[in-house]
Amino acid sequence: MTTKLYGLMAEFDEPESLLEAARRAREAGYRHMDAYSPMPVEGLAEAVGFRTSMVQRLVFTAGVLGAAGGFTLCWWMTVIAYPHNVAGRPLNSWPAYIPITFEMMVLLSCLTAVVGMLVLNGLPQPYHPVFNVARFEHASRDRFFLCIEATDPKFDVLATRQFLEQLDTKGVTEVEP
Repeated sequence: MTTKLYGLMAEFDEPESLLEAARRAREAGYRHMDAYSPMPVEGLAEAVGFRTSMVQRLVFTAGVLGAAGGFTLCWWMTVIAYPHNVAGRPLNSWPAYIPITFEMMVLLSCLTAVVGMLVLNGLPQPYHPVFNVARFEHASRDRFFLCIEATDPKFDVLATRQFLEQLDTKGVTEVEP
């Protein structure tokens, strides 16, 4: 009985080894890989080919829509729905709208950032195939891991295993789904 693999995972002792392995894997043509580390590693995201996310564009768009919506709501209330002539001032007194406009921009931007980050990261994710690797519990303490996924076009079990073993690893493990 053959089981389909999720990928191959290499374990490293040092963050520099993981960073170098990720760079070499990218240079070798692997594109579907992920790195796991107990701390941030400078340059690791670029080494594994991480692209900037859509969250920035979503937050900007939500901020603009929130500001426009807040301003429009204030204008509608004071000019159309409930016009009041106070001391001869114009009905469309826009300086009074600035606090609401700003607060609506911030509110929608923050909510979009949180929801967008969760959705685009696929969270919450209570199960991931890398949790099947017994040594992966060290990923949150003192070890560094690089997983090349089987969905990669260049992935071949034997060739990828040989590639990972020639790096400065503590071992290479198969990741089952």
